[in-house]
Amino acid sequence: MVQKIDNRMRRGEQARAPGTRGGVFTAFGLAAEAEPLAPGLYVVATPIGNLKDISFRALNVLAAADVVLAEDTRVTKTLLAHYGITTPLVAYHEHSNDAVRERMIQRLREGKALALVSDAGTPLVSDPGYRLVQTAIAEGLPVTPIPGPSAILTALVVSGLPTDRFFFEGFLPAKSGPRRTRLEALASIPGTLMLFEAPHRLPEMLSDAASVLGPRLAVVARELTKLFETVRRGTLAELAETFEAEGPPKGEIVVLIGAAPEGPPSAAEDEALDTRLVAAMAHHSIKDAAAIVASELARPKREVYARALALAKAKER
Repeated sequence: MVQKIDNRMRRGEQARAPGTRGGVFTAFGLAAEAEPLAPGLYVVATPIGNLKDISFRALNVLAAADVVLAEDTRVTKTLLAHYGITTPLVAYHEHSNDAVRERMIQRLREGKALALVSDAGTPLVSDPGYRLVQTAIAEGLPVTPIPGPSAILTALVVSGLPTDRFFFEGFLPAKSGPRRTRLEALASIPGTLMLFEAPHRLPEMLSDAASVLGPRLAVVARELTKLFETVRRGTLAELAETFEAEGPPKGEIVVLIGAAPEGPPSAAEDEALDTRLVAAMAHHSIKDAAAIVASELARPKREVYARALALAKAKER
């Protein structure tokens, strides 16, 4: 027994303490015995902040699994301890190599039940678990979703922005140039844009988004379900100015941006674009004029720049 525990610890696992039994969890002060699990990989959503936001089904799976694969075992250990769960933990994250993944797949082949969790929310969304799921599916091994909290949907339903169509981008590039290029590619998507962002990059990202996408409505949601949950609404430019003045916020952040206007521009809108461009190019370079006018009229920067080049060429003739 001692040798088995030592081996598990060397493989990065946290073993159950001697004398305790698995398959038990505690909720509302009452202990419950978990129902046995069929073999397979269980993708389990966990709370994004408030530990109460977990389903009984998720607790059952976490308690009954042979092992819990965690993005950060320290984070997941807190959740399991809160509910009296002693299932062994194994680290599985973006730096886990093929050998680690193969070892988990081998356990599935042997008929084990493995629970996969991220630090918070639904696994596979901006985390590396999809490689394990892909491999399990390719081998015909059972994969079962255990639904629950998601920062993306939580932010969407309180944003006040349209919910009928939305596009999740994840994290934008960290540097301004590539970030603006990516925002230009996203500009024409006919739905609410949803992003994750690091706190220290938020003011600059919002400023870039305002420059590229124009005066769209946006929402910054932080620390959702936690004590200091905050939802700020306004145009991209207003939010950029606010967070520039206040400084980067703390905590986990979701940014939502309203959709691009539907339908092609009208003749009147095209005429207004030309008028603004001619006036701007009288005082600025073509590139700067296009950026200014694109922001003022909420038109895609690439489209406005192309029109500015056309007007400049026409003037040279």
